[in-house]
Order: sequence, then C-alpha cells, then structure tokens
Amino acid sequence: MISTLLQMFALIGVGLLWSWRQPGKLETEASRKVLVGAVYYLFLPALVLLVLWRAPIGLDSVKIAAAAISGILVAIAASVLMCRWLQVPRATAGAVIIAASWPNITFLGLPVLAQTLGPWTANVAIQYDLFACTPTILTLGIVIANSYGADGKSEKPLSRVARVPAIWAALIALAFNLTDVPLPQWIEGLLHLMSAAIVPLMLISVGMALRQGFGQRQHLRLVIPVALIQLLLMPFVVWRVAAALGISGDTLVAVVLEGAMPSMVMGIVIADRHGLNVGAYAAALTATTLLCFITLPLWFHWARLPIF
Repeated sequence: MISTLLQMFALIGVGLLWSWRQPGKLETEASRKVLVGAVYYLFLPALVLLVLWRAPIGLDSVKIAAAAISGILVAIAASVLMCRWLQVPRATAGAVIIAASWPNITFLGLPVLAQTLGPWTANVAIQYDLFACTPTILTLGIVIANSYGADGKSEKPLSRVARVPAIWAALIALAFNLTDVPLPQWIEGLLHLMSAAIVPLMLISVGMALRQGFGQRQHLRLVIPVALIQLLLMPFVVWRVAAALGISGDTLVAVVLEGAMPSMVMGIVIADRHGLNVGAYAAALTATTLLCFITLPLWFHWARLPIF
C-alpha cells in the first residue's frame, strides 16, 4: 500500500511542480482544464464502457451504492452541524460541506485501488462513482451550492446529470451488458488503449489543483474538522454499512478505501460556479489529499479486521 501511494504521490508531485514552474510558459489552470477535459469527455467514458459492458451487475452494485450514499449523507449532516457550531459564513459553509461530503473517487480512488488491489477494482470504483457520488453531487450537491452560494449561478440539477458523458457511457454499457451484446475484440483493444491514459493524467491534474490551497492558512480551523469527517467518519460509516449489507473480503476493502478518499477535485468548479468560498475548498482539498497518505494505509488495515 505504501509503495502504491508513493507512486501516486510522485505523479501528484509532478502536477504540483508543473503548477510552480509552468514549463513552456503554459498557464497552470489552462493546462489542468485540458487534462481534466480530456479525461472527463473522452478517456473516462471509454473506461466506463469497457468495465460496465462486461461487469457482473447485480445486488452487489446496489449494496455498494447504498454504502456510498450512507457515507455521503452522514458526512453532510456532520458538516452542517459543524458549520452551525462554528458559525461559519454561508459561502464558506457551502464549500466546507461539499469538501467534507464527496470523496475523490475517480481522480485518486480509481488509480489507488487499481494499483493496490488489481484492475478488477475499476468496477467497484466506477459503480461507487456513477451509482452514488456523481448523481448525488450533481443533484443534492448542486442544491447545497445554490442554497449557500453568494451570487452563484442557479441551475437545474437533473440537467447537469444529463450532460455527464460517463453517465451516458454507463447507460450504453449497461444496455449492452444486460442484453448480452458481445464486445468486439478491436473495440476492447481501443478502449483499453484509451483507458491507460487515465491514471497519470488524473493524478497530475490533482497535483496542479493543490497549489491554490497552500496559501489558505486562515481556513485551518475548518480544514481540521473537514479532514476528520472526510477521512475518518465517512469511511467508518461506509465500512459498517457495507459489512452489514454482506459485502466482504477484498470488495469490502475496496469500498472502504473509496470512502476514505480525500475531497473531490471537481468540487472547486462547483464552488466557483455557485459563489462559494473557493479558497476554503482549495485548503480542504490540499489538506485532505496530503493527510490521506497517512489515513489510507490505516483503512487498508482496518477494513480487513473483523467487524466488532
């Protein structure tokens, strides 16, 4: 696990170094948007199509989604109570709630699982994301952002869901899966080739996004509770719910690790679009990403223990 995380953080470090040095005078945010756009619109849908076309879809998929949504809802409740207790301003509270409640499933969770437990875990990561995290962040998350935002852009949550390329790829793949449409070898090879680009591009883009958080020391009092909720409370809830639903073995470990991921990178876009405190979100993203180097190995060990 430590070796895997060192490899992951080395690539994140490449992205962070890029943001500081800006080789070729390429502006960091513009470069990050190109990388994220390529993954979001092209390579991730290819991986979703490849995995879900052949994946066993059944009761375990429902269990994974139920455990993931349980973790998200508990994290939302805990972060709302925390913001009220600390009397956090609304624009900052909205950013904090989203930072504490939605983990970085795709950009960090997917590569960590694949390198730690094997390629089969892509199915767990994609189902965790597409059946739980993506639908809830683009519905409940948008509602929260609209509610707490200051001069943010209001929009219909369901319209956002309908514009996600990976969602459409998932629907197509599930239709092919359930109707037993064979996967042609040449298409499988193409999808494999496209999917291979995801891990390095995602990790480098995470590193590029972190620099903004290093100068946000004024948000330290909020970053600590966010890290406790995101890195400890959420995976604990996911662990207990998943185990209670009968998920076990390496699948349970994979589900718990996904719940233990740091704040999602795409939350910065939501915070900016809806007038939330982007600095507070960037601070939470940076802190939870760095701290997960400590907490992920712990959860990798704890998730293998008998449920007490």
